Amino acid sequence: MAFIKQSGLPYWIKLIRPHQWIKNLFLFLPAFFAGSLNNYTFLTDLIIGFFAFSCAASAIYIFNDIRDIESDRSHPAKKFRPLAFGKISITVAYFMIGILLSLAIALSFLLNTAFLIILSIYLILNLFYSLGLKRVAILDIIIVSSGFVIRTLAGGIIAEVPVSRWLILMIFLLALFLAMAKRLDDLLIEKETGIISKKNMGKYNITYITSGITMLAGIIIVCYIMYSITEVSEEVMSNIHNENLYLTSIFVIAGILRYLQIILVENKRWSPTRVLYKDPFIIITILLWALSYTLIIYF
Repeated sequence: MAFIKQSGLPYWIKLIRPHQWIKNLFLFLPAFFAGSLNNYTFLTDLIIGFFAFSCAASAIYIFNDIRDIESDRSHPAKKFRPLAFGKISITVAYFMIGILLSLAIALSFLLNTAFLIILSIYLILNLFYSLGLKRVAILDIIIVSSGFVIRTLAGGIIAEVPVSRWLILMIFLLALFLAMAKRLDDLLIEKETGIISKKNMGKYNITYITSGITMLAGIIIVCYIMYSITEVSEEVMSNIHNENLYLTSIFVIAGILRYLQIILVENKRWSPTRVLYKDPFIIITILLWALSYTLIIYF
């Protein structure tokens, strides 16, 4: 109660960053793509897994904020984070980490040992990321992208669905695309303020990141088309038995083109997560993709 009175509930919510939990929806992808999401037993377990990963991710976010508290105070946006802004003490932050990790482990025990192992791998990988690997260029975005692959594999374990190699590759490429887009957002902030973050220190520039984003956009589109064409992917054919999946490619292409327009033409400093909440075109495109995919697989 003292914590809530001292720092206020909004700061407590901001500390754990629940808006970032949307990333953990990747756990549902293997069951969704395999046409098994209507199995309510698996759906319940996936929801438990979602909250387990959400608690683990929030614990990592808090630990990372503790590590970066001094550099965040000189950042134009990050200086308003609860720790950097002085609204929550480091002691309380460590206490919150303990609670969140305990919840994550407790929820994992409700599932199975394999899920606990893969959640532990996620935590260890992100721990080393926070301790210094985030300052190693290229390796930093690879680790971030691997986190999405781990989420997807965890979802496959829960739903007892073999995860397609095409799906793993597609998720990794998409995550890499979004990670580079986030780096571009950081670089634009640095250009405006003149404050270079420790994560960059001249290892990235706008030209390099823009080239990488453009390259990955094309690869992702090709990868998705190959995944959706049943003649190419036998794994897709064996699970779905539908040859019309390629029609959903139009929404993937439209979504990627719109995202490129946002960051390259409109020059909006929007993080990938913020785009999912703020841009109507992206939101509608994702909904139409999900609707068309659902109709093809389930109906």
